[in-house]
Amino acid sequence: MAKKKTEQAICSFCGRPADMVDVLVPSAGLSGIYICSECVDTISGILHDYKEQAKDGEPTRMDSVPKPKEIYDYLNQYVIGQDEAKKYLSVAVYNHYKRLSQDKDDDVDIEKSNVILVGPTGTGKTLLAKTIARMLDVPFTIVDATVLTQAGYVGEDIESLLTRLLQVADYDVAKAEKGIVFIDEIDKIARKGDNPSITRDVSGEGVQQGLLKLLEGSVVNVPPQGGRKHPEQRMIPVDTKNILFICGGAFDGIEQKIAHRLNTHVVGYSTDPARQRVQRENYLKFVAPQDLKSFGLIPEIIGRLPILTNLEPLDRDALRRVLTEPKNAIVRQYEKLFAMDGVKLTFAPEALDLIVDKAIEYKLGARGLRSIVETIMIDSMFDVPSSGVETFTVTREYALEKLQKANFEINKTE
Repeated sequence: MAKKKTEQAICSFCGRPADMVDVLVPSAGLSGIYICSECVDTISGILHDYKEQAKDGEPTRMDSVPKPKEIYDYLNQYVIGQDEAKKYLSVAVYNHYKRLSQDKDDDVDIEKSNVILVGPTGTGKTLLAKTIARMLDVPFTIVDATVLTQAGYVGEDIESLLTRLLQVADYDVAKAEKGIVFIDEIDKIARKGDNPSITRDVSGEGVQQGLLKLLEGSVVNVPPQGGRKHPEQRMIPVDTKNILFICGGAFDGIEQKIAHRLNTHVVGYSTDPARQRVQRENYLKFVAPQDLKSFGLIPEIIGRLPILTNLEPLDRDALRRVLTEPKNAIVRQYEKLFAMDGVKLTFAPEALDLIVDKAIEYKLGARGLRSIVETIMIDSMFDVPSSGVETFTVTREYALEKLQKANFEINKTE
């Protein structure tokens, strides 16, 4: 007579037999009931996600939020100058956290204060945004307004701004709805003239009209993988009520609008001497909402960006500090690059002065410093790693020679 085949223990959840799993844990109360290690891991993951979602639904705890002074001090480590803009940003971000921590039953509803930064190229608008993103524990994304077009035209839809925010938040909608979006190059969507356009301005006024609902706060259906390339995808509803928007732009030429407003009487006996003393390079200090309207932003979008501040052009001292003082200063970056090859790199003070002088001459701001240093260092970065030298010093003569070789500087007798 044949022996009865012994039954093998299996997982009561997934049905896997004992020889297909690492561990099979028996029930303490019922015989013949088991759970495998794979099911335990799966359940653990589900519980973790549930707890995280519950945590996201709770108001933000203010005891862990950096104070405006702490945010300002952190920005000072990476960004030189621009004290006014740093204060505005620090307060705006702190108030954003306070809005998130507000009790839902509170009868006073704190409205968000979106920010717009105006400043010439190379003054640190994007750097401020990138730096502040490092210290925040809310999703932060930087998007470019130049690629946006009105819905139905070639380019990116306005909703793609929120697609980037969703990606940063790992498609956690509750987390994304507490985030911060920095819209760069906002001036590039200005309409072509101060008067309303009689033709369709799909990359200017049309984009501004589309941004209104995002800035104000409304539920927007966001395509998770972008717009027209995947028409079959399911839309994700995102409420922008608690999303803080920070906009930045160079607004090249807005000084003329400001000058025209300040100097109403430029000739005749009624000319105001105080207004005559306003220097051209200081005009951005006096930027006002009506100047943005004259430049080409529609009044509705200006009203949704209540905090307006400016970034000042960097003077010679500020550019000199940009080269050496920040944690990620240009000089420190090159010193690190050479140190990786076992070479100690040194910049002579006269060479740094020359770099600053050329940056001012070319009018490229702090961004121009990088271009000039790269031009000076390209030959040494090519030769030094295989030369066996242990130290390398960049002198003024060496820097001037490399600039002349690259046709940055006309060869002349000094």
